[in-house]
Amino acid sequence: MAESKITPKVIPGELAVQGVSKSYGAIHFRKEVVHDCSFTIERAKLTVMVGPSGCGKSTLIRLLAGFEQPSAGTVTLDGAPITGPDRDRLVLFQETALFPWMTTWDNILYGPRARGQLTKEALEFGEFLLVKVGLQDFRDKYPGQLSGGMQRRAELARAMINNPKVMILDEPFRGLDAMTKELMWEYYSRLYEENRRTNFFVTTDIDEAVFLADRVLVMSNIPTQVRAVIDVDLPRPRKLSDLVESDRANDIKKQALSILHAEAMRSFSRGSKAAADFVEAYLKRASRA
Repeated sequence: MAESKITPKVIPGELAVQGVSKSYGAIHFRKEVVHDCSFTIERAKLTVMVGPSGCGKSTLIRLLAGFEQPSAGTVTLDGAPITGPDRDRLVLFQETALFPWMTTWDNILYGPRARGQLTKEALEFGEFLLVKVGLQDFRDKYPGQLSGGMQRRAELARAMINNPKVMILDEPFRGLDAMTKELMWEYYSRLYEENRRTNFFVTTDIDEAVFLADRVLVMSNIPTQVRAVIDVDLPRPRKLSDLVESDRANDIKKQALSILHAEAMRSFSRGSKAAADFVEAYLKRASRA
C-alpha cells in the first residue's frame, strides 16, 4: 500500500504568543515567571527555545498546551484563542508518559482507542509509525523492557498517530546518555523533515538547539522574555559533523551563548548592588569588543 494512502495529511498550525505574562502566588507574595513575552511559532517550522534552567520555559509550554491560562496577554493557534488542552497540540515531556502496563503497540494506539476511533485507517497508520520509529520488533514489549531512546521513539509515534497541528517537546532527550541523545537528534530531525509538521522544541542544550532548529528563540532569565530570534540557515538534512565543521553553526552558537552568558551573570548579580554594577560594566565592555 502506498505511503500516501496510509499517512493522513499533515495540517501544520501556527502558534502566536502576544504580550503574555504569568505570575503565581498570593498578591503580596506574587512571583512573575513570564513577563510581557511575545513570539510566533511559525507554521511548518521547527522552532527551538533555549534558555537558562528555571527561566520559565516549562511555564510557557503549559500555556501553549492550554494546561494554564496567562495572567495577561494572549496565546492563539491559527488566530483562535487557546482555552484548554486539545489534541491539535500534543506535548512530550522530559519524563516518559508511556503507560507501564501497556505494550509498545497499545501505547501507540492509545489516542485513537480512547476517542473510540480505532478504525482500519488508524490501525494501518499505527503499523506504519511502528516501522517508522524502528520498533516493529518490540511491539509486544512493555516500557520497562525498552531503552530510553526506544521509549522516546514510542512516545513520538503515540503523538504522531493523533496527527496534531503542533508538536510541543519539553527537553525530551534530557535523561539520555550522550551517544543516545545525539542519535535521537538525527532521528527526530529526519522525522520532522519528512512531514514538516509545526514543532516547538525546548532545551537548555545549545548544540541540540542549533542542530535541530529552523529558528532559535533565546530567552532571558526569570521572568522570561525573548532576548533574540536567530534564523538557523543550515542546509537540511543535517549531520552531527555540521556542528563542528560549519562556520555558520559556530557563529550561531557563539551568538546564543553570549546572550545566555549575559543572562546568567545578571542572575548572579541579583540581590547585590556591587555584583550588579560589575555585571553591567562587564556587559558594556563585552558589547564594544
